[in-house]
Amino acid sequence: MESAERTYRRIVSGTLATAYRVVVCETDLQIYSGAPLAEIARETVLALRGHLEGYIRRHADFIHTLTPWPLDDPSPPVVRAMIRAGRRAGVGPMAAVAGAIAQGVGEALLQHGPEVIVENGGDVFLQTASPVVIGLFAGASPLSLKVGLRLPGDNGPLAVCTSSGTLGHSRSFGRADAACILCPDAALADAAATAVGNRVQNPSDIASALEAARRIEGVSGAVVICGERIGAWGAVELVPLHLRAPSGDRSAAGGKRG
Repeated sequence: MESAERTYRRIVSGTLATAYRVVVCETDLQIYSGAPLAEIARETVLALRGHLEGYIRRHADFIHTLTPWPLDDPSPPVVRAMIRAGRRAGVGPMAAVAGAIAQGVGEALLQHGPEVIVENGGDVFLQTASPVVIGLFAGASPLSLKVGLRLPGDNGPLAVCTSSGTLGHSRSFGRADAACILCPDAALADAAATAVGNRVQNPSDIASALEAARRIEGVSGAVVICGERIGAWGAVELVPLHLRAPSGDRSAAGGKRG
């Protein structure tokens, strides 16, 4: 995703003490933590990208395939996380890249403090002691930023990843304004969001998409928005919001390039 400012990041309240942005090539992270850890985050991104890019140089089809990739040879941990996630969700491994990098950075920063929020192209990995509300940006849907997910906090790491077929850079074969997955594994949440979003062509598909989410082992909750309709399944607490997206914003659910 372009490194130009993502205006939706201005909609922030009740976050941790320190906020900073880390950009390395296509990877564009917004991070909240108890102390400034930008250099550690940047070094982690460079390492993760280096491992991924090295694997892609040896396996050129990895970056293009839309089907699960075989887990049949030694590979770096970030690559293995993407492969496992894609196989479990039934999609290509690159569908998991943004979540995998967000989690890799988040886990590195948690070695230096107990709380962190890492957002990568609308995909979020977090661990917090207090509840957090994440707004659901769903493009032109009238429900966009009218509904949020309340996450309880103090329950260990959690990921919230979103795919959209109507905005952003996500590759989706569906027309969901937002397909959002909750899961402790950010790579799996990212891949599952793509798989679930692919199933939605119109609002009548929401129920079957949620059933598909339920069948993916490891997924704990899902929310799907299509037009004026919303559906949810699992460990999901929806709360009303009173926010308005900044003008010109089309990026909050985008970005699967990592």
